[in-house]
Amino acid sequence: MASEGRNKPAEKPRSWQKNMLLYFHDLIYMLMIILVIFLLMFRIIVVSGSSMYSTLWDGDYLLLLSNTFYHDPQPGDVVVISKESFKDGEPIVKRVIATEGQTVDIDFESGVVYVDGQALEEDYISGPTTTSGGTVFPLTVEEGCIFVLGDNRAVSLDSRYTEIGQIDTRQVLGKAIFLMLPGTHEGEHSRDFRRMGVVE
Repeated sequence: MASEGRNKPAEKPRSWQKNMLLYFHDLIYMLMIILVIFLLMFRIIVVSGSSMYSTLWDGDYLLLLSNTFYHDPQPGDVVVISKESFKDGEPIVKRVIATEGQTVDIDFESGVVYVDGQALEEDYISGPTTTSGGTVFPLTVEEGCIFVLGDNRAVSLDSRYTEIGQIDTRQVLGKAIFLMLPGTHEGEHSRDFRRMGVVE
């Protein structure tokens, strides 16, 4: 008695068109998964203004590690903040100077910033911190908050100013981790692609 397998017709090999369609189908699914992961983990923002000059220029495109995964800001981190009481929540870029429980003091005559009594070595700033914004120092950072300053202290609106003050960590959108595309700083410079890289 002949087996059933002998009566089964042989499968026709798939055409190259069908193979390409299957590969394209799989590629679309993979790209969708990558896109979802990217949107959860990262954001892209454009720097506006000169408060972080010369670390960051106006028009720089930054890749952020999203607050979905970034929960613990540390001194020195460059972060993007959205505070509804300031410019209707427009994102602003600043540097974390101190976290909860730390005490910040600023000697506006010498332009030196102190955290827990230690003078900061700030090789990233454009000039000394000689401008006061109405905040009273020394100041102890409240629980769940951070104290931030811009690197361009002469023009930056930051935690020195009462309209910004301390930042609730829930208002941090993410940490700037990579400069993707350099800006021109309102046309003052040509794009310097050597600046692309990790944000420090």
